[in-house]
Amino acid sequence: MAIILDLGSLATGAILLWIGAVWIVDSAAAIARQFRLSELTIGLTIVALGTSMPEFVVTVTASFREMGDIALSNIIGSNIFNLGIILGICALIAPVASSRTLINRDGLFLLLLTAAILVMLLDMKIGRLSGFILVSVFVCYNLFIFLRGARMTIDLEIPEEKKAGGREYLKLCSGFIMIALGGHLMVDGAASLAQTMGVGQWIIGMTIVAAGTSLPELIVCIVAALKGKSEMLLGNLIGSDIFNFAGVLGLTCLLNPITISQTAVPSMLTLLGMIALVLVFMKTGLKLGRLEGLILIAMSLLRWAVDFHVF
Repeated sequence: MAIILDLGSLATGAILLWIGAVWIVDSAAAIARQFRLSELTIGLTIVALGTSMPEFVVTVTASFREMGDIALSNIIGSNIFNLGIILGICALIAPVASSRTLINRDGLFLLLLTAAILVMLLDMKIGRLSGFILVSVFVCYNLFIFLRGARMTIDLEIPEEKKAGGREYLKLCSGFIMIALGGHLMVDGAASLAQTMGVGQWIIGMTIVAAGTSLPELIVCIVAALKGKSEMLLGNLIGSDIFNFAGVLGLTCLLNPITISQTAVPSMLTLLGMIALVLVFMKTGLKLGRLEGLILIAMSLLRWAVDFHVF
């Protein structure tokens, strides 16, 4: 009975996070179009920020409740889920086209950022100084993205129905309220489920919580794949991973330093390897095909099986 209640709390939290994040993405994208932002820029910034809000709420909530393992494992697990399951599914739907800019600038930045965080957590604690550095890096990165050509090169009139109105701003505020409530339910359900099942909080955070907070990225990217918007798709996934590490983790540790377990190191090494593999796949022919997608999904499922000691 306890497990059913815990799963119910997780499911309800995930639904609220999903709907809230989708509302944030839709309204933020409509507002951004009025400033004539490119699809890649919207994907790397506005959409990535919106779809990463669940991770932010869950991580901050877990941090202030002294659940450091859930706080960090949620971020690492979400980043692996983004580049493994989500990118893999999208590649199965249709080959995902890449670009040298995305690989050499944003992809490489994510790889270096992940390596830097791996070094930061070697003493099993991430403090305020590290948080300040990460937030500063996040702010500088986003400023750079906007200054390097955020504006659309073609000056077109935006149709009246595409312009942001009062409804978009209302959806934006409502979305933030929903993810706040959803994040609270997710943390409660995750902590209770870990205790009921007799497994560590790190495993629950890396798997169930990470998958739940990644639902917005999954929905947004599948829609983008079906519409052939590869730039927004890849921009959202890489931008979300950057936001999770630099923005979410940085701001969380700046507000309240977190202490973590030794399990963090092998998980970070796994993520570092996956990012490197994705970059190699993206560079091969400047696209990620169905075979590469299957490999990424298989690797992610294998990691879940190892986490739950299936074999």
